[in-house]
Amino acid sequence: MEFSRLPRFKRAVTIAPIQLTERDREIIRLVHQYRFLRSPQIVVLLADSSQQLLRRLQLLYHHGYLERPRAQLNYYHQGGSSHIVYGLGNKGWAILKKELGPSFRELSWGEKNRSVGRMFLEHALFVSDVMVALEIACRKNGTIRLLTENQILLPGKAQKFRWKVNINNRLKLGVIPDRVFALEFRNQSGNNNRAYFFLEADRGTMPVIRRTLYQTSFYRKLLAYEATWSQSIHRTRFGFHRFRVLTVTTSAERVKSLVDACSKLKSGQGLFLFADRTVLENPADIFSAIWHTGKLGEAGSLLD
Repeated sequence: MEFSRLPRFKRAVTIAPIQLTERDREIIRLVHQYRFLRSPQIVVLLADSSQQLLRRLQLLYHHGYLERPRAQLNYYHQGGSSHIVYGLGNKGWAILKKELGPSFRELSWGEKNRSVGRMFLEHALFVSDVMVALEIACRKNGTIRLLTENQILLPGKAQKFRWKVNINNRLKLGVIPDRVFALEFRNQSGNNNRAYFFLEADRGTMPVIRRTLYQTSFYRKLLAYEATWSQSIHRTRFGFHRFRVLTVTTSAERVKSLVDACSKLKSGQGLFLFADRTVLENPADIFSAIWHTGKLGEAGSLLD
């Protein structure tokens, strides 16, 4: 195909001009929303012709609206996924800056996304995998709506989902979820209801429990979320009546280890839901899938 002749990870010196379309702007917004997306995910989210959209993504990259992180380069050429990953480029940033005005942070998005490290990129793609699966699941369900961070922040509340908690009056921990979202649906009484979630995409690289809480561990994250609940930070800072922590990880064995760690908490085990990444393989089943809670042997669903 003609568009495959252009270099994949170096912008062409000469490239045919393009007239930016509303669909191009939609692509730019979508890539910014997820931070990084593989090309098939963009195809699915836009429900567009695969070949035509791949051609457009290529042009948007070579014209500087999108970026192709170089961290994927070795993986791409060593027999890994052939699906190219896209992030926001500097020209894409300029488009969003005009649309969103002062609320859009001024960053050199092209350089930032081009130079991300391999581990950061793989983690960010895992987060995107979860969020794309949730979006597709909501579309297939037809009665559940996925709300992003910008859609659930209340006026006058904090503008960033990051906070600190005190643990045992001797340790202060920072909390930054991988993503914050809500599911909006009708309850059994026919009233609109929202379930709020803090997402943790766990690639299994962090120790589950360590000797002290001064060392990074997943158990320390669990403690921080439990303290968030007990100290009512979700209410005072974000206006949430309740929340749950959704953890998607790499394997069933890892799920068991995380649930075992969660069971050691003094309270709050019901805040947590765990599953391995196989739950993402068929998004239509996400709401019917059985998620492990933080209580040993107990299961639940996202809308409980």
